[in-house]
Amino acid sequence: LRGQWVVVNFFATWCTPCRVEHPELVAFSESHAEAGDASVVSVVFDDQPENVATFFAEEGGSWPVVDGSGVILDWAVAQVPESFVVAPNGVVAAKVIGGVTEAGLDALIDELSGSADGESGPG
Repeated sequence: LRGQWVVVNFFATWCTPCRVEHPELVAFSESHAEAGDASVVSVVFDDQPENVATFFAEEGGSWPVVDGSGVILDWAVAQVPESFVVAPNGVVAAKVIGGVTEAGLDALIDELSGSADGESGPG
């Protein structure tokens, strides 16, 4: 996904704030799909694959979903939800503890676009 902004969202289906933020991630993903300037990747935090599959089938979201058991410590995730905004150059540009919104992510990316080592995303 290099060359575009990526929101790496750590979540679990049993996490109420994660369930609240999910429609915001869906809206963010859909609003950036055509331009291809930003994507979402979900990382599962301590959850069952069948719960995750049912959740995405019911709540939407067509982005990659990966098992976080091997990367939770690498990203220093203490609780969910937590999101990381990765710049188009592949460097983590921001960490958001707690739920996110579509507008909040757009505003954060707009702000970071001016300070991401001169490598802002398309658009």
